[in-house]
Amino acid sequence: WLVIDRKVYDVSEFSKRHPGGSRVISHYAGQDATDAFVAFHNDKSLVKKYLKSLLIGELAPDQPSFESNKKKSLLEDFRELRCTIEKMGLLRPNYTFFFLIFLHLLVLDAASWLVVWYFGISLAPFLVGIAFFTIAQIQMGWFQHDLGHCSVFRKPKWNRLLQIIVINVLKGLPASWWNHLHNQHHAKPNCFRKDPDLNMHPLLFSLGKTLSVEVSTGMAGKAKMAKTASCRVAHYNVFSFFSLERRRRSSCLTIISTSISSVS
Repeated sequence: WLVIDRKVYDVSEFSKRHPGGSRVISHYAGQDATDAFVAFHNDKSLVKKYLKSLLIGELAPDQPSFESNKKKSLLEDFRELRCTIEKMGLLRPNYTFFFLIFLHLLVLDAASWLVVWYFGISLAPFLVGIAFFTIAQIQMGWFQHDLGHCSVFRKPKWNRLLQIIVINVLKGLPASWWNHLHNQHHAKPNCFRKDPDLNMHPLLFSLGKTLSVEVSTGMAGKAKMAKTASCRVAHYNVFSFFSLERRRRSSCLTIISTSISSVS
């Protein structure tokens, strides 16, 4: 079960049919999922029709309607800010902007191949082609990101269709795989073992001293962490060869980790 707008829903069976995947819902099992529900569903009136059959009760008056690890006053400020932004129309897409983005992606991608085809594979045209291709691929990643969030078109099916063209055809990665991971990232951002963006390849990447020790402990089974400072340093040095202090991730390492996980 989970809570949305103080109403309790049994989603045990529905989670298997959930379009966004069962894992996103499982991350909120036994918790308040109101803000995640609002963020993920554009047409809330349509979705709420499916919720009616899942309703099993309501929260007691003395029960808070927000996640236990979040500050109520801060959460209310963010909810008010979101309503203000929606009323101002700042979330409405600019179709001209996205059309130009898509057009320049196609031009850069085509230019990268045309340069090599016309001038040959000598060093200068090869480097120019690589530059065009790299910029196009990076920008495609951000464009398909907006499509994955259904931020370009009002109807989700058009976003999904163009996303498949961009990430599946032009980038060579499955859209369903990316959506599955990225939905979890926004459902539980920066929550270790729930946010896939933090679950980098265990043999190559870990995040900060605390998480490094946790990762190293997990890899060794459920062994207890050594309490001595020397052992802590040893854990940190061995398992954090590419450690990213204070959870700040390098874009380069993130891309490498994403490429590894997309294959594995």
